[in-house]
Amino acid sequence: MLHVGLKMAPRHVLRCCQRSLSWIPVIFINLVVGWSYYAYVVELCILTIPNNAEKISYLVVFHLFFIMFIWSYWKTICSRPANPSKEFCLPNVEKEQYEKEEHPDTQQEILKKVVVGLPVYTRTGTGAVRYCDRCLVIKPDRCHHCSTCDMCVLKMDHHCPWVNNCVGFSNYKFFVLFLAYSMLYCAFIAATVLQYFIKFWTNQLPDTHAKFHVLFLFFVAAMFFISILSLFSYHLWLVGKNRTTIEAFRAPVFRNGPDKNGFSLGFSRNMAEVFGDQKKYWMFPIYTR
Repeated sequence: MLHVGLKMAPRHVLRCCQRSLSWIPVIFINLVVGWSYYAYVVELCILTIPNNAEKISYLVVFHLFFIMFIWSYWKTICSRPANPSKEFCLPNVEKEQYEKEEHPDTQQEILKKVVVGLPVYTRTGTGAVRYCDRCLVIKPDRCHHCSTCDMCVLKMDHHCPWVNNCVGFSNYKFFVLFLAYSMLYCAFIAATVLQYFIKFWTNQLPDTHAKFHVLFLFFVAAMFFISILSLFSYHLWLVGKNRTTIEAFRAPVFRNGPDKNGFSLGFSRNMAEVFGDQKKYWMFPIYTR
């Protein structure tokens, strides 16, 4: 027992270290956002902009974007990935038969008998029933096992290190809104800082440490805006096609073969699949599926 415990201990420690390190990108994003808030509100608006009307209008719009950005970001982080329901687990008898059986063909026959009563229409590339040996469940359509989270995730899109979470059925709307509001947040900062960025290069700003915050604000906001714009555009295209990132790279295989448009319901219904039926709630990071 002691020998087994010693062998298991390093694996447990390694897993804890991996979980701790996975939060580093999230901490980095929060530090950058925290600095951008201080630099924009204090160094730019309060200490640099002389016109009160301009200062107030900038602060009001900035905080609207900031609140929506933070709200959608933390909803993406905190939404627990949706997992397959109990009906996709093998019944006890079939489970024992599957585990005892060594031949893959016979195992498939067992799975095929169970899957008859389930709404499962996709298969592996070889036509076999999709089964997860880690979670011990028949995979529903669009479900994939995330090696980082070590679980099967419904409608898995990808595992995002910047939110330390899987993006899938439960939080895809929040993720898309997070990209949208982070892009608007960066665009607004870059647009409003631009005139003071120009004044920095023409020596029209007072020689204080605030001008360096103004300089880096523009560069950081512009850099993030460009990178997020491409990612946001790509995910909007995926939403319109009703595809996940995984399905965009590898078409889902149905009983009659692969079909990249197999889940498409038309543009409007594809949008409703992610954002819900009531358009008035589309722009808010609340669950509207």
